[in-house]
Amino acid sequence: MFISHYTEQPWQDPKSGIMGVAGDLTASNSLYDPQIGAQLYNRYIDEKLYAEELGFEGLMLNEHHSAPFCMQGVTNIEACILARQTKRAKIIILGNILPIWEDPLWLAEQLAMIDMISHGRLVTGWVRGGGRESIAHNAPPTVNRERFEEAHDFIVKTWTTPGPFRWEEKHFNYRYVNPWSMPLQKPHPIIMIPGIASTETVDWVAKNHYPYVMLATLLEPTRQMFDYYRQVAAESGYQSGTQNLGYLFKVHVEETDAMADEAGRRYIGGVANPFITGNNALVGRGIQDLPGHTTKASRMRRQQQFGLGSGVTAASAGATARGTYEQQTENLSIISGTPKTVIPRVRKVLETLRPGQIFFWDGDGAMSHDDAVRSLKLFGDEVIPATREIGKELGLVSAFEVNDGTGYDQAAWKAATKK
Repeated sequence: MFISHYTEQPWQDPKSGIMGVAGDLTASNSLYDPQIGAQLYNRYIDEKLYAEELGFEGLMLNEHHSAPFCMQGVTNIEACILARQTKRAKIIILGNILPIWEDPLWLAEQLAMIDMISHGRLVTGWVRGGGRESIAHNAPPTVNRERFEEAHDFIVKTWTTPGPFRWEEKHFNYRYVNPWSMPLQKPHPIIMIPGIASTETVDWVAKNHYPYVMLATLLEPTRQMFDYYRQVAAESGYQSGTQNLGYLFKVHVEETDAMADEAGRRYIGGVANPFITGNNALVGRGIQDLPGHTTKASRMRRQQQFGLGSGVTAASAGATARGTYEQQTENLSIISGTPKTVIPRVRKVLETLRPGQIFFWDGDGAMSHDDAVRSLKLFGDEVIPATREIGKELGLVSAFEVNDGTGYDQAAWKAATKK
């Protein structure tokens, strides 16, 4: 089992008046205070460094755009910092939003540099992005998937094919592809793809043998989607295992249950987050699911998969773990408690889903730096060791322990990280 740390890195400023109420693309940046932003960016980096020190094997980063619930508009910048400042933890970007990149060659060069500076610790992940990203970067939603898949194919070819060569396809055209920065890992860094409830995405991920990471989704829809992955894998001629599955879920640890209850409620006390907040009006259905972003066939398959009626979106499909604090603790969307109360609930999640890699989502919403540090310490002392033992007991093998066709060269990574 592989265990990572994650936080959405939200904006926090009670004076701004947007804590708990700001939804997608509704808050003007006139409320932004760069002095507070500078403090928060450095705080979140410090927490990542502390997470590595306490035994987390991976540090997960992501990005959103024009959204106060996530300050990571350019996730590669923090990945570069961590590449130099950390020593052991893998730097997991889940992920760069491919359809908004007009120059994926530049992205290929950036990621290659991160892999080299980190001595082969990059895990690259790519996403299609939500409606907010399409709006903020003027990216047509009707060709979102086309641009995603072509950019993916181009970057993989750039990393694995000696240049110079030409690339002339529908969305990207290059007369000369010959970057002078290439990944340390051969043939390229491992690729993981995160998602929520898109059967089309699972089709594509499973056919490419990539690990699929479900993001803070309810247990039953997640289990169903993992079953679907295994079905597609079998149809593609291979048997998937725990190494092909990952899960992100919210876990916070405190010394007492009272402290855990108080801090856990802060998950939903920050600026509105579509993956946490229960108020659908703040999520913005029209923004989350722009016309043309999702095909009719995918909608119908999603309805069949989850037994839902017509008109559902990915954010409202019943898969995303949202609601009140009480509702989320009841259905294990939020696990907050002492190590003694947290560990059995983590076991329940692992027994139900059997993922080879997990991502503990902590320090979010309105949680303070002190909240995050206390939890990290208890993770390192008690929760991570116990979780590793549970993983061994359940036979949960990660993508880093096997080579299952992802293109990841484990021997190269081991040799690089010994230096």
